[in-house]
Amino acid sequence: MAKIDTVLSKLNYINGEWIGNERERMDIINPFNGETIGSVPKMGPHETDMAIEAAYSAFSSWSQLPAQERSRYLKKVADIMIENKEELARIMTLEMGKPIRESRGEVEYAASFLEWNAEEAKRVYGRTVPGRDASQRITILKQPVGVVAAITPWNFPAAMITRKMGPALAAGCTFIVKPAEQTPLTAIKLMEYCEQVGIPNGVVNLVTGNPAEIGNTFMKNPKVRKITFTGSSAVGKHLIRQSADQIKKISLELGGHAPLLVFEDADIEKAVRGAISSKFRNAGQTCICANRIYVHEKIYAQFVNAFVHAVGQLKVGNGFDEDVQVGPIINKYGYDKINRHVQDALNKGAKVAVGGKGNIVNEHACFYQPTVLMNVTPDMLIMNEETFGPVAPIQKFKQDEEAIQYANDTPYGLTAYFYTESVTRGTKVMEALEYGIVGWNDALPSTAQAPFGGIKESGIAREGGSEGIEPYLETKYVSMEV
Repeated sequence: MAKIDTVLSKLNYINGEWIGNERERMDIINPFNGETIGSVPKMGPHETDMAIEAAYSAFSSWSQLPAQERSRYLKKVADIMIENKEELARIMTLEMGKPIRESRGEVEYAASFLEWNAEEAKRVYGRTVPGRDASQRITILKQPVGVVAAITPWNFPAAMITRKMGPALAAGCTFIVKPAEQTPLTAIKLMEYCEQVGIPNGVVNLVTGNPAEIGNTFMKNPKVRKITFTGSSAVGKHLIRQSADQIKKISLELGGHAPLLVFEDADIEKAVRGAISSKFRNAGQTCICANRIYVHEKIYAQFVNAFVHAVGQLKVGNGFDEDVQVGPIINKYGYDKINRHVQDALNKGAKVAVGGKGNIVNEHACFYQPTVLMNVTPDMLIMNEETFGPVAPIQKFKQDEEAIQYANDTPYGLTAYFYTESVTRGTKVMEALEYGIVGWNDALPSTAQAPFGGIKESGIAREGGSEGIEPYLETKYVSMEV
């Protein structure tokens, strides 16, 4: 616990200094038992503007630093994350409850975005274009946007920061992060790592506090040239409206409502494993988890029997127990939404195959049993809204076209999954699904080298892959007559 206390002794990180001792505090709650594990300063517009000024002042020198040097900094932070994997994983499990094995995996996943973008920093290419006549020379330059402000969620408190910080720093931008109120300790530790490797003052900054106050300050200050946000579609739409006043560049990774389709020729064992991995990882509290499962009627009974048996074996409890697969729900608000979805489904005729009950330890600590619902229908809330919890509704389908129609009948388009052993069927399905990410016999498609992001109301721009650095760059066209 000593290392965690060290994190708590650090405050907000602005211009290379740890500040905030004099400010009102925000408690950090362990969702497993509701205990207060520490606190952070409740910063406001003044401190946010301080962070913006620091990032703005540092931009000139950082953007002019050779790409190889920026690359080395990112690699050093990735290395120190891996060296301290257990420390960082324990902080994540303490403040948001995910099983420790998942937290260790997230550390590796988060570090991979820094490693990947360390290489992308050296591959920000411009180009020359033939002119209209012999005297014209055309040059296309790629240059960093400027100061980047990131607003990140609680469910992946390390990876959602590095997925934004990596390309921002690689491109030559400076960076400010406002982490989720529930999980600032992981973010603070990442700032410590940046300080340890010697990233210059002002290049990375962190502020904690009221989301609306800090977000409004980001949006109003013209020195912030880009906003990057992961969270709900409702907040994303609000940020789009705010960004219009200054035409800020904006990247959004928003809500999802992922379908998982199991066709009649699927490998059922593989499909069950995939559905378990996708649906119950992080207690179903991920934006890409399978929210609704559609199974062909010919294999429905076989799939459901195997799936229900596997779900019934999942262990719920303290994330620090090595054999626990499902931890707590982040807070009472999240628990109430899950319960509302289940009760609505039951009222409309759904049946519980396994689970179906929650446990409220106290006002800050809630659990929900891994649950499978059968006899679900399209009019149920759970088939139309993102549940963000460990509940899997299953519906039959008869024809491929019917399954695709069910899958696409949503304003969201982040992630979809399907299982089939037919290349012909799979090719048609992947092309027909209206989603930015599609997992074909793959329930865990996310990786640093591929572009992550959604279509429709699930977002704007991509994170990861060679596409991930583009939102942090401006394109400049230079025409010269010789």
